[in-house]
Amino acid sequence: MVGLRRYPAPVEVAAQGERLAADLGRWLTEVTFVDLDTDEVTARVIDSVVRWAEAQGWRVYRRAPSVLPLPPPLQQRHSVLDVACARPDGPPVVVEVDHTDRARTVQKLRAEADAGRIPIWVRWGVGRFTVPPPPVRMVTVEVTRRAGPAGRGRLHSRLGDRPAPAHSTGGGTVTPQALPIPSTDPASGRAEDAGKGT
Repeated sequence: MVGLRRYPAPVEVAAQGERLAADLGRWLTEVTFVDLDTDEVTARVIDSVVRWAEAQGWRVYRRAPSVLPLPPPLQQRHSVLDVACARPDGPPVVVEVDHTDRARTVQKLRAEADAGRIPIWVRWGVGRFTVPPPPVRMVTVEVTRRAGPAGRGRLHSRLGDRPAPAHSTGGGTVTPQALPIPSTDPASGRAEDAGKGT
């Protein structure tokens, strides 16, 4: 029929999901920060996801409506997605970014997958990430944390894997210099007093 959009077969969509999650994971390795609170880290990661999607040439939407309604008594309204991407050559990609292991996020992303979208869950934290069931793909961003000043809660940092500084390869030259040796002659002062101030 004319006008119907045909997406790839489920097996091909699953392979695309794996490839896109791996690509996003590589992109997020460049994200670094020091002493951000939970909301600031989430916003930083979302911004990086948006830049990744824009670099692919996709149309990107923040806080896009999800197909999943909110729980009662708000079931007339829908949840929102952190990032939704419209692609000209394949099904849309949706991304959620979370600090905690939220069952609601998995439910939302599985509903998006049932609607024909590729779901990616970006989890950030100190580790111990629980892998979600397929077809949701997980990308992880590991951070360190410490107690912050009063009123700020925990602060998170991610310095990344920076290469060691390059060492010089050329052989340098050193010119030896003669250093004065203190005299032990009583007439000129005791050796242990040499170099001391008054």
